Amino acid sequence: MCGICGIFNIKETASISLEVLKGMILALHHRGPDEFGLYRDNRVGLASARLSIIDLAGGSQPISNEDGTVWIVFNGEIFNYIELRPLLEKKGHQFSTKTDTEVIIHLYEEFGVECLNYLNGQFSIALWDSRNQTLLLARDRLGIRPLFYYHNHHILLFASEIKSFLAFPNFHLELDEDALRQVFTYWSPQPPHTAFQQVMQLPAGHYLLLQNSEIKVQPYWQ
Repeated sequence: MCGICGIFNIKETASISLEVLKGMILALHHRGPDEFGLYRDNRVGLASARLSIIDLAGGSQPISNEDGTVWIVFNGEIFNYIELRPLLEKKGHQFSTKTDTEVIIHLYEEFGVECLNYLNGQFSIALWDSRNQTLLLARDRLGIRPLFYYHNHHILLFASEIKSFLAFPNFHLELDEDALRQVFTYWSPQPPHTAFQQVMQLPAGHYLLLQNSEIKVQPYWQ
């Protein structure tokens, strides 16, 4: 189990605060006590709390592609990464680690959002493509790994657990009465809803794409 979180500036009004990003990932320290990692630029901040399993020495996150234009934080495990890696190497992709995380980056470079169809595993992914200013969030087919998000006109927040959002300045959680009714009927809020207003969970088998200030949530598997 690992933890991921991040901030995306939709309107490019301010740089990403390092202290806020640190506060968000520290709220998830119990999910990944082995190592913390951060990446930020003027548009996005990514953070990871890592539980080291694969490539203990070289698998620190966030991880980038060869020229540093694509960055990823990842929670989960890709079961078929060993089979996927040689296929990508034949296409000219160069790897700097032995992790399953880096395989996702090069799959994305090769196939775009369609890369999700190649992944056999349980995962939540946040991938930043600085070349076209695109943020991709994705969750595994059955929703084994959690991923929550919140957005308004200025920012989008995402995290493995909702409490990470409380580290963002002036963020308040308010109960969603409709979602509570779902709890009493179905035992839990029905995706994409959560128990809190405006805080959503990315449904299983779905991805979120944020580009040109527009957010699109679509299924990639049914």
